[in-house]
Amino acid sequence: MAFLPYGRQWLDADDEAAVLDVLRSSWLTTGPKVAEFEQAFAAFCGAPEAVAVSNGTAALHCAMYALGVGPGDEVIVPPMTFAATANAVLYQGARPVFADVDPHTLLIDPVAVAACITPRTKAIIAVDYAGQPCDYDALRALADAHGLALVADGCHAPGATYQGRAVGTLADLTTFSFHPVKHLTTAEGGMITTDNPEWATRMRTFRNHGITTDHRQREEHGTWFYEMTDLGYNYRLSDLQCALGISQLKKLPQWLSLRRTLASVYGELLADVTPVKPLQLNPESTHAYHLYVVRLPQRDQVFQALKAAHIGANVHYIPVHLHPYYRQHLGTSEGLCPQAEAAFAEILTLPIFPQMDVQDIARVVAVIQAAV
Repeated sequence: MAFLPYGRQWLDADDEAAVLDVLRSSWLTTGPKVAEFEQAFAAFCGAPEAVAVSNGTAALHCAMYALGVGPGDEVIVPPMTFAATANAVLYQGARPVFADVDPHTLLIDPVAVAACITPRTKAIIAVDYAGQPCDYDALRALADAHGLALVADGCHAPGATYQGRAVGTLADLTTFSFHPVKHLTTAEGGMITTDNPEWATRMRTFRNHGITTDHRQREEHGTWFYEMTDLGYNYRLSDLQCALGISQLKKLPQWLSLRRTLASVYGELLADVTPVKPLQLNPESTHAYHLYVVRLPQRDQVFQALKAAHIGANVHYIPVHLHPYYRQHLGTSEGLCPQAEAAFAEILTLPIFPQMDVQDIARVVAVIQAAV
């Protein structure tokens, strides 16, 4: 039986043609497709600015840099996320502080965030886990009351909304990833949206070694001269990748609709499988369903059964504070975030991607039923 992964990219002839056009052009990187992709993605989100970078981790790092996060600062993050969310804080010499999650949604809990705020707190990073937006009204109120920046890690949630507002416009800075298992792909890639043009300029300089102009800008002005004004990184996204992103973005609304339909089918077929509990949905949000996550006591047993049936389930995530690096360097341990730790013992990510059909979901559910 064919292997069913938990996620997979969808590429077609239009994507191939878009990349070939760039291969035959004069600009493979730092060319016109970069700004074109930025503008198209900003328009999709309804954000004034978008900055393209090499991956989602680079997007988070750029966001921390734009805010001036540095040594002595603290940034509040959830533990139920990929390590990059907290790692980006460490890259800037600051300290991530872990605030626990809501047990029903696995989104960062504003009550836990409030308890973590100190005079050293610089920002809050909210992670739209699995594709569902966080409680941005409560988080914004906390951020404003304490003079903090609010960052959204929206890598799971392009196209999701909260109270009718799009992810990409709900925080001061929002980061996205274009890894192959995400909603759209540039092979590797990332983006940051913001309404602050000064931050956008800082991030464009930061992604280019801290140099204020790129090669194409210098060619347009007929000059060779450039200056490095800060210590930056090579976080550029090539024109090849941006062309692929532009092509993929056109199909994103259709793919989001397919993901939501598949999630609805999961909900129907799992309704009678007693031990299995999908995560709770916020009626004020629309979900992007990067992941379809359930909780069940027999997680490891079911994982093995799915593996034996050639179904690629996964676990998202080991709480970040339990990784060896964080234990060793930040002194974190069990008991710090009990809700995330309890969830980690039970969560399982089931396959969901637009090319799937109802029969694929029925196959997954049948294996789960047999295993539990």
